[in-house]
Amino acid sequence: MNKDVVIEVRNLSVSRSGSLVIKDANFDVMKGDYFGIVGPNGGGKTTLLLSILGQIPRMSGSIRLFSKDIEDFDEWEKVAFVPQDAINFDANFPLSVRELVSLGRLGRNPIGRRLKKRDWEEVDAALEFMGLSEVADKRIGELSGGQKQRMFVAMALVRDPEVIILDEPVAGIDAITQEKFYQKMSDLNQRRGITIMMVSHDLSAVFCRMSKVICVNKEVNVAEIRPDVDIEGVLRKAYGEHFHFVFHRHECKGEFKA
Repeated sequence: MNKDVVIEVRNLSVSRSGSLVIKDANFDVMKGDYFGIVGPNGGGKTTLLLSILGQIPRMSGSIRLFSKDIEDFDEWEKVAFVPQDAINFDANFPLSVRELVSLGRLGRNPIGRRLKKRDWEEVDAALEFMGLSEVADKRIGELSGGQKQRMFVAMALVRDPEVIILDEPVAGIDAITQEKFYQKMSDLNQRRGITIMMVSHDLSAVFCRMSKVICVNKEVNVAEIRPDVDIEGVLRKAYGEHFHFVFHRHECKGEFKA
């Protein structure tokens, strides 16, 4: 296996509640990829992610993470996951932003040990990178939706992961805040080389900022995002022939906007 392949999926089929949700998926995620995962509601995007994370069983096929079969994989600190409902927590929970982000370091310390100076330096660096230094001492319930999402990415970052997987991280957030969030994720990918997989319904952001796309509607189709790729054809495989897509140039990459 190529050492630059961080996730390898072969002939993966997954069933939930007696229905086939993912059918015979095959793709590789390479080190440094920035994948957008798109498709209609109920098409299997979250199921695909949860399978990769080993959180739901598969009917058939194989998943390998960092050259290990998922059953044998024991380096989960390399993989960070931000689920759909991450920001749905008790607003009165008595933790500051800095304290919550620090919980991401616990996996690197034996149970019962206090965080060291180096741990807190990593926490503060993650908060600064995600633009949260000014709200570090606020209660987590005081943050806006966009700040909460960035807080959970900061919490993932302090684990020093090689892969970050996000499931619809900007759902319900205004367009301007979404754009800032996508910019931060692009920075993580381009400046730090972190591999990112993100479920998104924002096709503009996917084709503007990301390097590859996975279209999911039971069947899984993968394509690089390049000017010479038939993006509309790729999308029709997931959304159906009756959908009409209009593409515009986008200032951030100069390619597509849907």
